[in-house]
Amino acid sequence: MARKSLAAYLRNFRVTACLFLVLLSFHAVIGSGHDYYDALRKSILFFEGQRSGKLPPDQRVKWRSDSALHDGSTVGRDLTGGYYDAGDNIKFGFPMAFTTTLLAWSIIDFGRNMGPELKNAIKAVKWGTDYLLKVTSTPDVVYVQVGDAYSDHNCWERPEDMDTLRSVYKIDGSHPGSDVAGETAAALAAASIVFRSRDPAYSRLLLNRAVRVFDFADRHRGAYSGSLHSAVCPFYCDVNGYQDELLWGAVWLHKASRKRKYREYVVQNEVILHAGDTINEFGWDNKHAGINVLISKEVLMGRAGYFESFKQNADDFICSILPGISHPQVQYSPGGLIFKAGGSNMQHVTSLSFLLLAYSGYLSHANKVVPCGETTASPGLLRELAKRQVDYILGDNPLRMSYMVGYGSRYPQRIHHRGSSLPSVQAHPARIRCKEGSRYFLSPDPNPNVHVGAVVGGPNVTDAFPDSRPFFQESEPTTYINAPLVGLLAYFSAHP
Repeated sequence: MARKSLAAYLRNFRVTACLFLVLLSFHAVIGSGHDYYDALRKSILFFEGQRSGKLPPDQRVKWRSDSALHDGSTVGRDLTGGYYDAGDNIKFGFPMAFTTTLLAWSIIDFGRNMGPELKNAIKAVKWGTDYLLKVTSTPDVVYVQVGDAYSDHNCWERPEDMDTLRSVYKIDGSHPGSDVAGETAAALAAASIVFRSRDPAYSRLLLNRAVRVFDFADRHRGAYSGSLHSAVCPFYCDVNGYQDELLWGAVWLHKASRKRKYREYVVQNEVILHAGDTINEFGWDNKHAGINVLISKEVLMGRAGYFESFKQNADDFICSILPGISHPQVQYSPGGLIFKAGGSNMQHVTSLSFLLLAYSGYLSHANKVVPCGETTASPGLLRELAKRQVDYILGDNPLRMSYMVGYGSRYPQRIHHRGSSLPSVQAHPARIRCKEGSRYFLSPDPNPNVHVGAVVGGPNVTDAFPDSRPFFQESEPTTYINAPLVGLLAYFSAHP
């Protein structure tokens, strides 16, 4: 008995000590204070630099111009608009839909903290949903990609100049894609909540379309990388399977419509669609942790006991990423940054931190904590862990570098981004053709256009960062890094 008690005490001490070290690592720079609202403003501004199509009169990122104005013409459709996902000029529907879902969730949970920036965050959502409405305008068809990735990646061109293939790829009844269709339904449903009181007619359009797209995804099951493998892989290949996107879409439709059928769908398909799998993953390809956290809010409010198993999954997710008892797939760098194997690590940092913060709020309202073996995780601890990750991004790290372009005195200068690294059309009106851009790609000079708000893939597991365009896994920004960060920055701007 004594030995067991001592072992339990030592385990608890180890966990507590690890938490303390992560939260207080590099204390010399922590506490200097960050302007979270300035970072919020910049994180939203980033999306304007990623816009495709005809830019609006109120466009604030002036080094960008109209681009890809004939997208969809080869199939007789207007598929202009939307976002370029990262530093290239492709419109990938899967990560674009996830980006839109997370922007909407950021507003739903933290919009009250956004102040004057709320209107810009809403515009960022609408730029995404206007495009998603276009690609889902034909029943049982979703256009999931515009642009040939191999053709695009062979060139270093401004989006305004691109003469690469603008091939159009779709899913339909014979070529299913429940993953991208399920995520698209989730994005439309989540956005319908954002616009419910602000633009009721637009909200109804979004919700009705979400219902139709989800029905298509559920009736024609399969992963889109099955029929479109050569186009979407290895770029946004569905590695995780389509089942989680069906649950994810159903959960957002449950929240948006309050119809019993979606609640019953989630309950009936929990085991079939593997709700308990990979509980510590959340990103464009894996929705499991997000599903569990999102549903748990209703359990914690005491009105959805039939979802109790999802709350247990959410608790297990929290325990799996606590320093000291974290899952083997989740590491912490010496400087305290969440690290997961693979490219563009900041996508994991921002998405997992968003879930930590969201769940802390749900727990706090219910006056609950998360039991993790011999220790417990309080809402305050989860908030501190999330804040530590945000502060790391903003400069509280071993290199004392902000990983958000334009924030702080030191930030990445040579990001892997075509539009940012090439002279703007205003500065260089003549076309810069495919291979003519290579000298800018290889140049040691800083990018001529500062892509304010862009958060790059970030440092490696040893906190080292090569500020160099060819190191795309570290130096490339993406929309799905920024989308959850919008919610995080909104909260901490009001609760520093």
